[in-house]
Amino acid sequence: MTDTDSDTDSKSGATLTVAVLGTGIMGAAMARNLARSGHAVRVWNRTRAKAEPLAAESGILVADTPADAVRDADVVLTMLYDGAAVREVMREAAPALRPGAAWVQSTTAGVDAISELGVLAGELGLVLFDAPVLGTRQPAEAGQLLVLAAGPVEHREAVAPVLDAVGARTVWTGADGGAGSATRLKLVANSWVLAATSATGEVLALAQALGVDPQSFFDAIAGGPLDMGYLRAKAGLILDDKLTPASFAVSTAAKDARLIVEAGERNGVRLDVAAASAERFRRAAEQGHGDEDMAAAYFASFEPEGSEEK
Repeated sequence: MTDTDSDTDSKSGATLTVAVLGTGIMGAAMARNLARSGHAVRVWNRTRAKAEPLAAESGILVADTPADAVRDADVVLTMLYDGAAVREVMREAAPALRPGAAWVQSTTAGVDAISELGVLAGELGLVLFDAPVLGTRQPAEAGQLLVLAAGPVEHREAVAPVLDAVGARTVWTGADGGAGSATRLKLVANSWVLAATSATGEVLALAQALGVDPQSFFDAIAGGPLDMGYLRAKAGLILDDKLTPASFAVSTAAKDARLIVEAGERNGVRLDVAAASAERFRRAAEQGHGDEDMAAAYFASFEPEGSEEK
């Protein structure tokens, strides 16, 4: 990792035209914060109904096609499902892209995919920034995400207003977006998040199976090194049946877990916990919990007929 000493916190006053492609949980929140920061925002989503609520926001226009969204945009921000979706959508947008525009690629796409997107950026004449984010629905809505970014130093000032609008801080990891240094760091961070989420579900499932009140477990670890705010937050979603709306969906967690396992395999590392997490998220999605918060991986501990028991 390089350039970690160039973290930025300053807010820029420049006003830009920004196209946001993908308005799921994260993309919609990012679009709102960009508009509230004074930028002209055009959004597109393959399922238009998911983007329509943004039309009520001042400064946001819902476009019919990716090309309509990116026409004359200074910055294109992609927050889609995976690398394949990003490639497809950017090729659809290609005829309307402005040569030299900045491409802020925030989809968690994986190491191989970001390299391929770097090649595509060159073909399209775009300046690529590998810029995944850490955070879920709440920090996204508050503009408090942590942005992990890699891209050419000489073009960073041009995208600073966008990164500042969606995040509380930007950590620069390198100068080549296509090299994927930011994506690599995102996968490392997500490996911990997904492991902790899976462990939370399993500890509650085991407590239920053994007839242990979960609160007795929380009392036992309270204030010690085993205690963790994230554990209590995710456990609360399960115990209080507040898995919707999702902060980060099971289906997306399953995709990220697969990317983590693949990255390990391609680099000679066996990631047993990540592989098990990927399987738990897959089972939970198969049981009908795909759109619920990733804490719903809890249900993967039970046979489908018992998935509603707690």
